[in-house]
Amino acid sequence: MKVAVYCIAKNEAQHVKRWYESSLEADYHVIADTGSDDDTVKIAKELGITVVEVGVDPFRFDDARNASLAAVPLDADYCVALDMDEMMQPGWREQLEIAFAEGTDRPQYRFITDWNPDDTPAVEFHGFRIHRRKGVRWIYPIHEVPTTYAGEDKRKLYPFEIHHRPDKSKSRGQYLPLLEQAVKENPDSRTLYYLGREYFYRGMYENCAEVLKKYLEVSIFKAERGYAMRMLAKCEPDQAEEWLIRSTEEYQSRESVLALANHYYTQNQWKECNTVAKIAAKITVKPSEFLSEGWAWTHMADDLIAVSAWQLENWKEAYKHGKKAVEITPSDERLVQNLKFYKEKVNGNTQRSDRRGKN
Repeated sequence: MKVAVYCIAKNEAQHVKRWYESSLEADYHVIADTGSDDDTVKIAKELGITVVEVGVDPFRFDDARNASLAAVPLDADYCVALDMDEMMQPGWREQLEIAFAEGTDRPQYRFITDWNPDDTPAVEFHGFRIHRRKGVRWIYPIHEVPTTYAGEDKRKLYPFEIHHRPDKSKSRGQYLPLLEQAVKENPDSRTLYYLGREYFYRGMYENCAEVLKKYLEVSIFKAERGYAMRMLAKCEPDQAEEWLIRSTEEYQSRESVLALANHYYTQNQWKECNTVAKIAAKITVKPSEFLSEGWAWTHMADDLIAVSAWQLENWKEAYKHGKKAVEITPSDERLVQNLKFYKEKVNGNTQRSDRRGKN
């Protein structure tokens, strides 16, 4: 079995060596450079990486990816589309050997795309950018995906990881016009979703709402639809509760349920907050078919239960879940202080109860 790691790059000098060293077990390394004016090409060639210089004008990611794939030797069995700010984690080669023996066309993996300040995963999902060398091409001007000419492939998840360590200084300026172009070319659910999400990121809420409502008319992907409804709740705050309830009905993930619980928290609807947060706390399996968002899997559920229980004068429940929240995130000073308040209230009530018992 032969594996090729390949990518497109422009001005990635700071990442080339790390990218290469994380995937040393590959048989081929190929970089399609799209116009670097730093030392990207020089460093890559010194490391023995095959570099092809390609011109894509106007630039679009699918054309650039297809140019890079064309430079991969035809005898490669698997191609790993590994961006320069991504790193293979140990054990990947062994798992691909197993996948190859099992006849898997698209080996999937744990892909962690964003990180919390404490370096725990913030966003993750099953990655899909490892594919066969032949019969594959990339589609969509941005948020591009590899697809097969046959229209189908055998997929299976394997226990290895790829980590994305994004360069936050890089501009996203080209994303919006490319997404708008993608919708013009093919207004399917994928392009509409990503365009709506980009409008959301930019605070263009009217545009976001218009596009995501069109998306909901054509999409059948429940998890993604649920996420779209959560965005719509922020775009249309007067209808936030309705959108968030619909989100939980569409796809009851910990993320969607906690978003509804948090809405009730912001509205001081303590009974509703308490009830919904308890539902979220019972969801203990992370989604596999869509994004797993780190904020939903830390102390948030227990914190919302504790705060709402406090407001409802259920001191013991507030203390119980406040303690759980601190155990999950002991460095959070607000949680620590809240736990002290809960404990004092429980102890005070216990002492009063003891005095009543003696009388």
